[in-house]
Amino acid sequence: MKKLFYLLIVLNFCFASEFDYKLKPIKLSDNSYYFYGKEEYFSNKNGGNIANTAFIVTPKSVIVLDTGSSYLYGKQVIEQIKKITNKPIKYVINTHHHPDHFLGNNAFKDATILSTEFTAEEIKTNGDLYIQNLVNLIQEPMNNTKVKNVNKFLTKKIISFDGYKLHFYYLNGHTQDDVVIFDENTKILYISDLIFNHRALATPHSNINKWIETLKKAQNIDYKICVPGHGVAFKDKKPFIENIKYLQFLNDRLEYGLKNGLDIYEILEMEVPADIKSFSMFDEEFERSIINLYNKRESIANKKLY
Repeated sequence: MKKLFYLLIVLNFCFASEFDYKLKPIKLSDNSYYFYGKEEYFSNKNGGNIANTAFIVTPKSVIVLDTGSSYLYGKQVIEQIKKITNKPIKYVINTHHHPDHFLGNNAFKDATILSTEFTAEEIKTNGDLYIQNLVNLIQEPMNNTKVKNVNKFLTKKIISFDGYKLHFYYLNGHTQDDVVIFDENTKILYISDLIFNHRALATPHSNINKWIETLKKAQNIDYKICVPGHGVAFKDKKPFIENIKYLQFLNDRLEYGLKNGLDIYEILEMEVPADIKSFSMFDEEFERSIINLYNKRESIANKKLY
């Protein structure tokens, strides 16, 4: 009896220690859903749940768009999908190579993982490093997270998934390779991290000028609903306008600093328009953007001098 008692304690402890993401699928259409990620930075408290993911239930299967930051997140996404449909989860699409969008891949053991060749190579090369970084930030919720590599490249503009067609746009700006997916059946646009809906933009691998150019073109897609990588889904064009304005402000601030010989701290102390500063996570992301991008631009400017 004592052995059984202690076994029950251990089992209860293990069950209680599993991080609960409290995922709730938000319905976009009869067959389309997304999970809203918190507008925060990675932490043990949020388990790395900071990005939106989505799924589409087709007549024959399920397509998952991005898989979050951990194996456990991916596992709980699967649990939520199974509450809605018993159709097999056959496809996973990674929109780009940032860890909050692909580290849940290994929960999807039987799915085909698709991305661009560039994103696949980044996942293969840097995936373990991303895991190490997130283990330091998130700790226990990262348990059992391993890199699951992409096994099929996205190349075509229209791809049929068991007869269900999706349109693909191969864009860039947020990263070198940003995949945007348009479901013409529902008129839903999955734009991933090319849009941060009223949340300060993350720019570690960005090209701001290309990003602005991309958004100006992408806003002309005839969608009814747009699902961003961060922030709530929307129906109008306002987030495009706000993101372009934010990027132009960031670009102007960097150029002003270079032309006037300012250092990073002087740039950060400059006044910021109220509408730009109202973005969630502004203080953290703006500082990271200035530090990261200003050093790169200084290096480029110095090379041109010599």
